[in-house]
Amino acid sequence: MTRSNTFSILFWLKLASAKHRKAPLYARITVNGKRSELSLKRKVYISDWDSNKSRLKAVSDENKLINAYLEQVNVKLFECFQQLENRNKLVTSDVIKAHFLGNTESSHALSDIIAYHNTHMESTLRWGTQKNYYTTHRYIYLFLKEKYKTTDMFLSELGYKFIIDFERFLRGQKKMGNNTVMKHIERLRKMVSLAFKMEWIDKDPFVKFEAKYERKEREFLTSEELDRIENKIFGIPRLQLIKDLFVFSCYTGLSYRDVMHLSSNDLCIGIDGKQWIHSQREKTNIPIKIPLLSKALDIIDKYKTHANTENKQTLFPNISNQKLNSYLKEIADVCRINKNLTFHIARHTFATTVMLSNGVPIETVSKLLGHTKLSTTQIYARVVETKISEDINNLVARIETKKRKCEGQS
Repeated sequence: MTRSNTFSILFWLKLASAKHRKAPLYARITVNGKRSELSLKRKVYISDWDSNKSRLKAVSDENKLINAYLEQVNVKLFECFQQLENRNKLVTSDVIKAHFLGNTESSHALSDIIAYHNTHMESTLRWGTQKNYYTTHRYIYLFLKEKYKTTDMFLSELGYKFIIDFERFLRGQKKMGNNTVMKHIERLRKMVSLAFKMEWIDKDPFVKFEAKYERKEREFLTSEELDRIENKIFGIPRLQLIKDLFVFSCYTGLSYRDVMHLSSNDLCIGIDGKQWIHSQREKTNIPIKIPLLSKALDIIDKYKTHANTENKQTLFPNISNQKLNSYLKEIADVCRINKNLTFHIARHTFATTVMLSNGVPIETVSKLLGHTKLSTTQIYARVVETKISEDINNLVARIETKKRKCEGQS
């Protein structure tokens, strides 16, 4: 439940601008302790002003007319305040002033860019990404309620302090790690950047902000761990299916969604006369061409006559990502793998254990994974260093063996 906004109106004379015994008349709008000044385009004699009543002394008809005007202004400002509160809109002194002056059309709020982004992202972003944005929107509204006691804010009011305060708010949320905090801020940044490009704001408040991500090691299965899963036969059909899907991804590098959407139309004969997958990544719409290794082909053949694949025209029976990852935990336990086994680890295993560790160039791996930048693939390059170390150790062992043989012959 949100707390009520505090609101007050005060009429006063701007004595600093007084000339010829007259001073301009102003209204001071205060909401939650923050003020905005509104010029009333009137000048009155300082001697006629009653500072206790914030009105003119009724010594002339002109003064009476001005007092009546002040009453009208007071009523209109209060109506603006009530309308905003009743509609659960942004309530600040600046917003009330803008509504009074009729300048609301040129003033864009956070809710405007969020609504615009929601409308236009439906056709361009996959559902998973859209859900992430909706979560970010929810945290923005929670932050506005807690920090500013409102549900909205003018984009022009956003500054560096707003960003770091939002960051601090996110870090205070239970179980929210650094990289998750940065992801929420990056989504806000993309929306604000869009508003800047559309000239809804004059300056980008993120100019001085730098996102700082913590680099995390990508977990993958070793050859020995992958062999353990491959060689395990499960008597429970659902676990056998999950195992097959996981192994298939380990030998193709395809993500969960890409595997689930595969159909016979995605299979074709490649440049080498062998079976390939020609498809595109659902996440990025980047085309991918993957030659099928024998182990991946065997799994495809296994499910050709499965009832669920024939009915749905897919290569594999469909299963939710949540259930799939839940069953993978069971497989990890049975196969004595002490890792948080998820389907995405299969993609990492493909890049590292199956490809890079066996000498496949990183440029080729990047193409197979559907990465648009080589730098994205280079997070797996540490495996190349492991491979070098392994190869050198094997070389040292061979040299030592050869040396001992020579010494034995002499």
